[in-house]
Amino acid sequence: MMTVHEVSRLTGLSVRTLQYYDKIGLLRPAERTQAGYRLYDGAALERLQQILLFRELEFPLKQIRAILSRADFDRAAALEQQIALLRMKKEHLENLLAFARGIQKNGGKTMDFSAFDTTKMDEYAAQAKKAWGGTAAYREFEKKSRGRTAEEDRVLADGLMAIFTRFGALKDGAPEAAPAQAQAAALQAYLTAHYYTCTPEILRGLGRMYAAGGEMTDNIDAAGGPGTAVFAARAIEAFCGASAAE
Repeated sequence: MMTVHEVSRLTGLSVRTLQYYDKIGLLRPAERTQAGYRLYDGAALERLQQILLFRELEFPLKQIRAILSRADFDRAAALEQQIALLRMKKEHLENLLAFARGIQKNGGKTMDFSAFDTTKMDEYAAQAKKAWGGTAAYREFEKKSRGRTAEEDRVLADGLMAIFTRFGALKDGAPEAAPAQAQAAALQAYLTAHYYTCTPEILRGLGRMYAAGGEMTDNIDAAGGPGTAVFAARAIEAFCGASAAE
């Protein structure tokens, strides 16, 4: 585990920035000390690497959060696309540097502006962004979140965690029982109301992601107690199965 100050020194991000990332639900600490200090584990640092790569590619923070929260987010595929974009960015900067040195040497008499052409990079970036955020659910998320303040985002994130707290209170019972099924329905309704239309297919994918380990599982278990994420996933699976049968 690393403290917020240690992560700040490691990454060059300010403590205030890391606190803001926590506030908007972009990067939650793995846990907190009794005194309330943030602690980050390996999974949180891996997520931070993804955040910083997307940020280098000039993605808005809300878009980064939405991408990383998608049930079908493929970290390996995203990394390949990020590497390709960064290589293009590097090539573009090298061309600009050579162009500037040419002006310095020749007195600025060249009329060649090809170094400023970013068409190839822009086209690839558009394709990558479509792959990362081109679903109807993502577009709906963008529309609903547009104009929200950081405080409003935090309140919504807290409301979502409150649902998992209630899941935690039920985890000694059966996930197919009525109380757990009611919570699955409440989760679906909450996501639909505030983020995007949460179809049974999307909800099932989210449930599997909740129980897959890593930061999201840890956050849910922190809200409802150990085992909450797995219990919620089982309740969601039963709920989606029942919905499909209707």
